[in-house]
Amino acid sequence: MTPLALRVLRLFGEMGEERLDLHVLFEAAGNEPDERLRVLDAVEELVRAGMLGASSGDFYVLTEKGKGEIRA
Repeated sequence: MTPLALRVLRLFGEMGEERLDLHVLFEAAGNEPDERLRVLDAVEELVRAGMLGASSGDFYVLTEKGKGEIRA
């Protein structure tokens, strides 16, 4: 898992939420525009790994596998 994908995943735990909007996930990148674009790749990586699931609109949900990774 890339460091940015791990930061995105940990954001769910830090915020105590199981469902977050893509705009909130951009916070994992800080204020760097190029890094914010990489957040999209990190989210796709987490979806492929089964740690996040796509929800309605721009929302993503933390899966059981993702929850386990946060706890580890």
